[in-house]
Amino acid sequence: MTTHTQPEQSVSPASPVLVLGGTGKTGRRVAAALTRRGFTARPASRSAPTRFDWSDRTTWGPALDGVSAVYVVDSQGPDAAEEVRAFAALAVEGGVQRLVLLSARTWGEFGDPALLATEDAVRAAGADWTVLRPTWFDQNFTEEFLSSLLTTGELRLPAGEGREPFLDLEDLAEVAAVVLTEDGHAGRTYELSGPRALTLREAVAELSAAAGRPLRYVPVSEAEYLAEQRAAGVPEEVAQLLAGLFRHIAEDGSASIADGVRQVLGRDPRDFRTYARGADLSADPAG
Repeated sequence: MTTHTQPEQSVSPASPVLVLGGTGKTGRRVAAALTRRGFTARPASRSAPTRFDWSDRTTWGPALDGVSAVYVVDSQGPDAAEEVRAFAALAVEGGVQRLVLLSARTWGEFGDPALLATEDAVRAAGADWTVLRPTWFDQNFTEEFLSSLLTTGELRLPAGEGREPFLDLEDLAEVAAVVLTEDGHAGRTYELSGPRALTLREAVAELSAAAGRPLRYVPVSEAEYLAEQRAAGVPEEVAQLLAGLFRHIAEDGSASIADGVRQVLGRDPRDFRTYARGADLSADPAG
């Protein structure tokens, strides 16, 4: 972790906190956590009342108006680092005091400078900064990404029996709300994980028990997975990226437990079983 050497600038509850991706999986939870702490969240996205679009820079200035801190979720596109660099410069010019970036622990473990370029852009902006590097989310099983498990009853992935300490998004949101509004976190990079590392087989078994119906994990080879993704119309670059992430799990690349949640919140992270028992595990989670 990097130590911050300059005095931090306190964030006033009277000043809005801009939440990029504010209607998305992490952003809407961060906005809710900020509200619970007595701060004014300004959720921003292409579909929110405060419109924000990484590809439309005319939306950046209005979203930043009067803001003291920003939760940054990048576009995940090929120009993400340059977009974040330009956005951060505009934010600091407008008086933003604090930038908190959602990154991923996997990017740090891969060690590829290109994957860490958005982190570098935030660190170089001139504001107080904090980087959050979470593991895979509990909610990936039930919200979008892996939610086909709930409709088909089966999850076919090339992750073998590797382990991952899945993180509850509510813990991420609480951590983000604290570092956005409290002093003592500038210049810090927090790795965030759940309290125990599970194989996907174990995680799916927990979900099956909570749902009261059969759900199963089927490990497949990377070649099988890529063929299935191509048949489903997934772009090749996306399929290859996902295959690499699952390979990382298969190799126990992220199996270690991180202590970022305890460092920030002073408590242990929520357990996956707690999430499973409280989740909507119907066959149509969207409905």
